[in-house]
Amino acid sequence: MTLDGWHQKYLEILKEFNYDRSKEIRSAKILSSFLKNRFQLDTIEKKIKNKTVFVIGAGPSLDASLPYLKKFKGFTKIVADGATQALLENNIVPDIIVTDLDGNIEYLKRSSESRSIMVVHAHGDNIRRLPFAISFRYCIGTTEDKPFGKIRNFGGFTDGDRCVFLANHFKASKIILIGMDFGTHIGRYSKEGAYSKPIKIKKLSKGKSLLEWLASKSDVDLYTTSSPISGFKNIKLADLQRLVR
Repeated sequence: MTLDGWHQKYLEILKEFNYDRSKEIRSAKILSSFLKNRFQLDTIEKKIKNKTVFVIGAGPSLDASLPYLKKFKGFTKIVADGATQALLENNIVPDIIVTDLDGNIEYLKRSSESRSIMVVHAHGDNIRRLPFAISFRYCIGTTEDKPFGKIRNFGGFTDGDRCVFLANHFKASKIILIGMDFGTHIGRYSKEGAYSKPIKIKKLSKGKSLLEWLASKSDVDLYTTSSPISGFKNIKLADLQRLVR
């Protein structure tokens, strides 16, 4: 079930960013046509429910975080799109990747081949990239609009905040953000190709505000190792071991 109150947030996003809802719905239908099977959600639930989950973004603080992250083998890692490359380069395989397919596709494919679950998001601007989902071994389709058939809606807007909404939906015990900065500096793994930096920053700001809204509704223990987010407790990377032991 989609988080209560999400639809109103989605309508606000459409208005704020001047998105065409009909294209959002069309994109979701196209993604659904590429998905071979309806993914069994108990597979993803087992990785998250009642567990400490690391949510890893592609913000500028990611590089400094990787040596700490390597110490936590066996913990569930949900990764936002572009951060996949950084993790694989450091021999860390994501458990779950949340992507709208604007990251490095080769790294996404490589992680999928290593049994990462791919949570692929359909929106009005990524229709041409949706066929990449065909090559993923384990794949869930998502939308910000009404879910149907093989397409789910766990909430969230950017890849990063969708990771957190996903972990919250499946009732993690703790969610710890790493490399999730939501600032004005864009991480080197954040996006492939040319993009508008002002729009990117605006999206990050919206993602942060959605996480603050989620925190006001969630009973999960929420932490961040990056810049402050209302409702999330700040923790230093050096103190992670104490938190999760």
